[in-house]
Amino acid sequence: NTEKGVECYEAIKGEGALVFHPRSTGITYQLIPKITADNIPIHTPGLGRTSAKNGEVFNWVFNYPTNYWDGASGAITHLLNLNDKDIKGKKVTLLYHNSAYGKEPIRTLELLAKKHGFALSTLAVDHPGQEQKSQWLQIRRDRPDYVLMWGWGIMNQVAIQEAANIRYPMENFIGVWWSGSENDVMPAAEKANGYKSLAFFAVNDDFPIYNDIKKFVVDAGKAAGAGNMVGDRLYNAGIMEAMLTVEAIKNAQKIHGTKKINASMMRDGMEALKVDNALMKSLGMENFLPEFEVSCQNHGGNGIVNMSQWDAAAGKWSIIDANIQSDQDIIQPLVDQDSMAFAKESGVTPSCVN
Repeated sequence: NTEKGVECYEAIKGEGALVFHPRSTGITYQLIPKITADNIPIHTPGLGRTSAKNGEVFNWVFNYPTNYWDGASGAITHLLNLNDKDIKGKKVTLLYHNSAYGKEPIRTLELLAKKHGFALSTLAVDHPGQEQKSQWLQIRRDRPDYVLMWGWGIMNQVAIQEAANIRYPMENFIGVWWSGSENDVMPAAEKANGYKSLAFFAVNDDFPIYNDIKKFVVDAGKAAGAGNMVGDRLYNAGIMEAMLTVEAIKNAQKIHGTKKINASMMRDGMEALKVDNALMKSLGMENFLPEFEVSCQNHGGNGIVNMSQWDAAAGKWSIIDANIQSDQDIIQPLVDQDSMAFAKESGVTPSCVN
């Protein structure tokens, strides 16, 4: 709820927060001018306004380690990997949540379709997404080679069930990372087997950090819930955000020589963030995320994503195509165009804060 999100921000922004995590593309769009005026950074990993990657225009917005356009490109690169680098003549359908979020990948996919010669069609699903029979009847008629999904909430599990109903091959059905949690696939049980989802953070609990979480949090009775979601996709998203926030705080403290930092100092720490495997290994999180380094010019990372697949029998996600580099020849010009258009409309002169 965008309106409620903005109200929440306005109500608590004066309480000394170092950074906000909107977790909503719609809320992010509305907050950008507000947080810029208030000098409070926001972190929108894998969501929000993609062109905020241009840190010279969006000084206070960070969307590392990756974004929706990288995800769209990564999905197409995965298809290229499956087809000896040739998908000319293939039919790809995008099933998307009818919102700013759902529409994010369309322009990228249109340019990739032109570049690689595949036919792109799009089908919108109105919120909340419980009714999709007409869209899946269209998919059954069109018989696309692949279906990509930019879904949210109930829309995801309904789509997976509808795909199963028309016997669409799950291995050809790919969701964005917000369409790839256990909640999305489990309702369809074994029918969801083989479904794929983009990923930019860990998809299971095969990391030493989870031994410590079990010992010091779950077994110690300090878990917020029953402790049975440790290592699930959305839990991992929270771990990712927490780790990146803490490391940015450490940076800010080091840069400014004080443990007591404010939001402006936090922004500096975020812009100096470098996440490599040496750091992640020291945290018990080796290969949890793609490596990246933030700068004034680049608030968004290196454009690397993974592809995961659901094993219904094991009840587990696994990475099947790792370190997929998105097509920056397509994406960077889009970032430049969109961010500079925003700068012109908003009267922003691109520059670094420091």
